[in-house]
Amino acid sequence: MQEALIQARKAAASDETPIGAVVIDADSRTILARAHNQCIGLNDPTAHAEILALRQTAAGKGNYRLPGMVMVVTLEPCLMCLGAMIQARISGLVFGTRDPRAGAIVSCLDISELQWLNHRMWYMDGVMENECAELIKDFFRNKR
Repeated sequence: MQEALIQARKAAASDETPIGAVVIDADSRTILARAHNQCIGLNDPTAHAEILALRQTAAGKGNYRLPGMVMVVTLEPCLMCLGAMIQARISGLVFGTRDPRAGAIVSCLDISELQWLNHRMWYMDGVMENECAELIKDFFRNKR
């Protein structure tokens, strides 16, 4: 999560919503990709940290399927990012703080209730929750 927070701070420095993500190979425990939100900078509504990290990992692996990979992200993923993680077949997700407005893992949508999904992943939330939440709160507090 420390690495994801570094990425989130990079996003904030670029005036992007401060969300950072890393993809880790669960077997070797090595980081394969690092990314932060770049929707504004890239003029791309899909340029969320999670999507960019998945793209980097898939390119590096030469495969769009990423079993055995774990996504670590500072904020609970949205529906788009959840869909991308399902399509990539990642094994697990770790996130820092919940997103009561758009979180698609437990906050606004509970993935355990989506019985029709063709892929299941484990998840863990609350990792470095205070640090992740404060970064986002401070960013938006300064915007207002």
